[in-house]
Amino acid sequence: MIRVGATFPQTEIGNDPVAIRDYAQAVEGMGYEFILAYDHVLGANPERPGGWNGPYTHLTPFHEPFVLFGYLAALTKRVELVTGIIILPQRQTALVAKQAAAVDVLSGGRLRIGVGIGWNAVEYEALGENFHNRGKRMEEQIAVLRALFAHDLVTYSGRWHSIRDAGLNPLPVRRAIPIWMGGGGRAEAGSDAVVARVARLADGWIIFGTAEAMQPRIALLHAEMDKAGRSRDAVGVMAGTAVRGNDIAAVASAVRAWEPAGAPEVTINTMGNGYTSVDEHLNALRRLKAELG
Repeated sequence: MIRVGATFPQTEIGNDPVAIRDYAQAVEGMGYEFILAYDHVLGANPERPGGWNGPYTHLTPFHEPFVLFGYLAALTKRVELVTGIIILPQRQTALVAKQAAAVDVLSGGRLRIGVGIGWNAVEYEALGENFHNRGKRMEEQIAVLRALFAHDLVTYSGRWHSIRDAGLNPLPVRRAIPIWMGGGGRAEAGSDAVVARVARLADGWIIFGTAEAMQPRIALLHAEMDKAGRSRDAVGVMAGTAVRGNDIAAVASAVRAWEPAGAPEVTINTMGNGYTSVDEHLNALRRLKAELG
């Protein structure tokens, strides 16, 4: 049976902590399985020297996912908390491990980490990290995260990381917080390498698009998993579906199409639909839940 979650409306929910609480509790009360949150640390000014044509600017609000989930951990009981995605190579690995372990402890083991390399060089520059080697560094970061989650003490010597007999305390509830990856969902230069990285290293893959368009990419994932010697159930697939307009029946149909296409989890994005209140986001999710039965 397909699992359905809600994408936290980062750019439209506003800054009222009560509204954020009400959203999370309502989503959980409707029976959605997880809340997924996007990540951006800084937004660029379009008027900066050289200009800016990214989808987000300095006027686009983003709540920091780990802080947000620490807050939601105390306000919810069942719903899973998913980062979708944390831009891992622009962050210090041990600090990410510490933050993730804290959220996992405070939520009673309800955290799932989605990671990716991102696209915003402005953030990398401001955070003091190298934009150009981010893919390779992320592979090492994942190994470091898993070691820190699993062991009281870690000794690790890699190309970018050095840990000498040190460890996290507290450790996460589960000594292996699931680590999923985003990216590679479109057939473009370099994207096949991203899919191969997912197949080798990730516990799951987060993709966006339509079931029909993504089926060849999921087939590629399965082929790469075969090459890596991993079983088909070793890597999950989560798809993103957006609410557009008032045709909730069409959204429900799109959700149902994902499971036979190879994605048994779907996150519902209500942003970008002209909603001006939290209630409108929740009403769309409520109608969709009723349509899905």
